Amino acid sequence: MPHPIMFRDDDFGLADVRRIALGFPGAFEKISHGRPVFHANKSFVWYGGSSKPAGEMVRHDHCIMIKPSETERPALEQDDRFFVPMYLGPSGWLGLDLTASEVDWDEVAELIDTSYRLVATKKLIRQLDERTEGVS
Repeated sequence: MPHPIMFRDDDFGLADVRRIALGFPGAFEKISHGRPVFHANKSFVWYGGSSKPAGEMVRHDHCIMIKPSETERPALEQDDRFFVPMYLGPSGWLGLDLTASEVDWDEVAELIDTSYRLVATKKLIRQLDERTEGVS
């Protein structure tokens, strides 16, 4: 039995997350477990998720789940906007609740960029770097 769809296209922040994520070379969107997931060769950002602090499940319908760099991770874990998502958390992913404060979309774009670079192929990263070098 397929998962029920757990989002709407007009959900807070989804259009912005789509714009950012689909701007990366080779990026595409598909629905997984009822949520939008953005992939290059592997997933690099999920929209929506859940956590299980103190043993009780909490839905985060308006969040992104990303893979942070190991150097950024300790600081992000100290920030109340971030949480360890169920299922993906043990693999190093963190969630950012987009409703916890005013969203800094530059920060979101940087987090998504880092996550993308951790899963994308060398060829896709080279394409991204070539494109960003042309903008400077």
